Amino acid sequence: MAVTMNKANLLLQLKQVSIAPKKALSRLLVNDVTLSIKAGKTTCVVGESGSGKSLTALSVMGLMSKQLQLVTGQVLFNDGQSGEQDLSKLDDESLRKIRGAKIAMIFQEPMTSLNPVLTVGYQIGESLTAHLGLKGEALKVKVSSLLSMVGIPPSRANSYPDELSGGQRQRVMIAMSIACEPLLLIADEPTTALDVTVQAQILKLLDELKTRMNMGMLFITHDFGVVADIADDVVVMFRGEIVEAGTKVEVLGNPQHPYTKALLACVPDAEGKKPLKPIDYSWLENAA
Repeated sequence: MAVTMNKANLLLQLKQVSIAPKKALSRLLVNDVTLSIKAGKTTCVVGESGSGKSLTALSVMGLMSKQLQLVTGQVLFNDGQSGEQDLSKLDDESLRKIRGAKIAMIFQEPMTSLNPVLTVGYQIGESLTAHLGLKGEALKVKVSSLLSMVGIPPSRANSYPDELSGGQRQRVMIAMSIACEPLLLIADEPTTALDVTVQAQILKLLDELKTRMNMGMLFITHDFGVVADIADDVVVMFRGEIVEAGTKVEVLGNPQHPYTKALLACVPDAEGKKPLKPIDYSWLENAA
């Protein structure tokens, strides 16, 4: 199933992507996934842990485990200059030129993604030097600008990750990801470990940056509240497959698949009066 879009400003297309362990190619972890992302739009991929959301994103970045293999499909990226490229066919050197520069990723847990022995300013500056050749004072000015953009005082450039709060570390990750003004930003549950107030600030920041830079965004989450806040289009995954896809209004307002309905039924109400309800899998018996 696919999110249907006009081809204008189309950045990324995953066409029938299937992924499996190299030692068990018949055991598909991601099965026949097709989706598209446009410039300036956010596609949210939602589902339970283990549904294949992050693995799908890693296949775009070329960062899958070496134990896994893209069995079928294409990962087509169009930067508007080089024409359409199948990222799954590129070698490591070609992918390194794209990662960080044209496609960037915010990982789920910043503390394990940031190097604890390097200052955050140095880590933000690495991609600027690698992709844009910035050094010296020009690099320092750009790093300071990026920190200010994400709401961190430039003076914290000399801080180490463990000297920052969880929200500040996540903002550093965002600064790193947008440093080279990528066309496509992949955010893998970037607010999961944050409290509600900081989560709202991060979501607002990402949405503002997307609009300002006209980025396409692939946002991975299991939280329908987040989906309601930032999504343009929604893809629902279950056991490695897309079970429903459409605009936010279509999926949230009129869900068609039993799994989507079951997920939405689990969302607690704002006043806490609705009893918590586990996911209903009874539809699986009929599907079998």
